[in-house]
Amino acid sequence: MLTVSNLSLQFGKRVLFDEVNIKFTNGNCYGIIGANGAGKSTFLKILSGDIDPTSGQVSLEKGKRMSVLEQNHFKYDEFTVLDTVLRGNETLYNIKEEMDALYAKPDFSEEDGIKAGELGVQYEEMGGWNAESDASTLLSNVGIEPDMHYTLMGDLDNKAKVRILLAQALFGNPDVLILDEPTNELDVYTISWLEDFLADYENTVIVVSHDRHFLDAVCTHICDLDFGKMNMYSGNYSFWYQSSQLAAKQRAQQNKKAEEKKKELQEFIARFSSNVAKAKQATARKKMIDKLNIEEIKPSSRRYPALIWEQSREAGDQILEVKDLSASVDGEVLFKDANLNLKKGDKIGVFSKNSKAVTQFFEILAGNAQPDSGSVNWGITTTQAYLPLDNTNFFQEDINLVDWLRQYTESDEERHEEYMRGFLGKMLFSGEEALKKSSVLSGGEKMRCMFSRMMLLRANVLLMDEPTGHLDLESITALNNSLQNFKGTILMASHDHELIETVCNRIVELTPKGIIDRYMTYDEFLDDKKVKELKTEMYS
Repeated sequence: MLTVSNLSLQFGKRVLFDEVNIKFTNGNCYGIIGANGAGKSTFLKILSGDIDPTSGQVSLEKGKRMSVLEQNHFKYDEFTVLDTVLRGNETLYNIKEEMDALYAKPDFSEEDGIKAGELGVQYEEMGGWNAESDASTLLSNVGIEPDMHYTLMGDLDNKAKVRILLAQALFGNPDVLILDEPTNELDVYTISWLEDFLADYENTVIVVSHDRHFLDAVCTHICDLDFGKMNMYSGNYSFWYQSSQLAAKQRAQQNKKAEEKKKELQEFIARFSSNVAKAKQATARKKMIDKLNIEEIKPSSRRYPALIWEQSREAGDQILEVKDLSASVDGEVLFKDANLNLKKGDKIGVFSKNSKAVTQFFEILAGNAQPDSGSVNWGITTTQAYLPLDNTNFFQEDINLVDWLRQYTESDEERHEEYMRGFLGKMLFSGEEALKKSSVLSGGEKMRCMFSRMMLLRANVLLMDEPTGHLDLESITALNNSLQNFKGTILMASHDHELIETVCNRIVELTPKGIIDRYMTYDEFLDDKKVKELKTEMYS
């Protein structure tokens, strides 16, 4: 379907890809993974023809159509929402435009009639007469209501544009579908719909995403981009990750007998194969059992930050009491009559249909904002470390990272440069990286600095508003593991499904009519019939 042959890309002396050969075939979904800077998005741009490689070529099977998730959110500002989606199939759209132009001619001739008839046949064969209906259905599925379908794109906010451009990419059943971070700005329900859509998709899908739950739900193969090479493995992201961890472990145990290694590998594969939700994944995993050789899994250049959350003291039983808490912004009720009692060891996932409600809730808990009514009372033995959604104010000064981090400790021992450098090194700022200016950091680097600051506080309660923002998969995985191991209390909001599902034992949803509070996992919360009924009532 889509073949990459001897592909290389070089910027100056830096080689990004070196002799990549890979074939993407029909009926499979390929997740492209790699460390930050490995070139995942660049690889997708080469596949779509936006960037030319230094050498090699990309070949799309003749007569097949490729569709790409548009990253320029202003490109279609002069078009209506519906027209923007229809333009996802440019050939179909152009045929319709040409037909409309012919029929609009004041001197419509016999020759024009013949041409219009030929175009009409093509249009029908391509399903053109159902195009607007299909586009409208896609828009509704991604959360764009019918009353917006004839609105100009330029009049919409970025969140709506992201959903519309996703519908555009999916429109018309493309033979090859290329998606770069398709879950950005989507709520959990739209992501779930997209997971089901792609899991049942019969053509070729190639996707880059930092959402592990999404990669696990849709991928039949993982393509690991590392050391300038690309290696393909059957299975989803979790299977690849656990395989690579097992490979590293077995390599470290050089004296282990081959028979023992093989047995461990077979047990590992059997465990994963028995827990498969999607039929396509099940097929891929069964093939993996026959093919996987631990020696084929390459050592990785990836680095995982060392996130270790320690408590200066253990909290008592009284953690937090929230009583009759309400908040609004510009007359919009964000949440109302929120009552909440936290127990020691609670790990709470907080969310709402309105993301502004969640952020305001955390700002109030952290003491940075005042509620309309109600109270927040922290237990006297608690200490809180807060990760806000917007960390801009923390990085205004033009100082190096050693001095930046030094601001957040009063310990003479910790203030020594050697200690600061060691601490930063665990967060992947080693050597000269520790002397980077805090004002020029990337989004992911800022998040790792914020984690460093929080860890130095040694709090027994962690407040986190979207902690996976800007992070790569390695940092997200490290964060996930560290929060699972944390012995204190957590209140956290995140779009990362896997993080909430594996860390949190309690789910709280903020609504304009109160809160929904359940001791259950995230998946249980989303599937619970009583919760669904209550949500309908709370948002009506």
